[in-house]
Amino acid sequence: MSEKRPKSRSNRRKDVRGKVRGGLRLASAGLAIAAVARELRSPKAERTWHGSIAKVPYDFRAPTPRRLLRRSWSPDDPRIIVPRAFGVGWSINFASALAAVKRSRASYAETAPRA
Repeated sequence: MSEKRPKSRSNRRKDVRGKVRGGLRLASAGLAIAAVARELRSPKAERTWHGSIAKVPYDFRAPTPRRLLRRSWSPDDPRIIVPRAFGVGWSINFASALAAVKRSRASYAETAPRA
């Protein structure tokens, strides 16, 4: 008979990450199903295919190049985390993220001790 060897620390970490990732995928799929069900329950004339469910935004309208660009690169929007252009959840506004990094670097440069 072969004995089971205890899992190494890195394998346990991978197991936990896999379970967390699987749980997030399951939650995302559940929210997507709930959002579609909500839209299908409303009268056809009132369906917008975008909104939020349990405070999580969703947008199932056909993505346009303009909306994709506006969600991923919008210097006028101060938010870094913005609703996705298509699907359930959030994405990153890279223009605001870049501006935040530049502000942080400038602030650090002002306060860092000079050598």
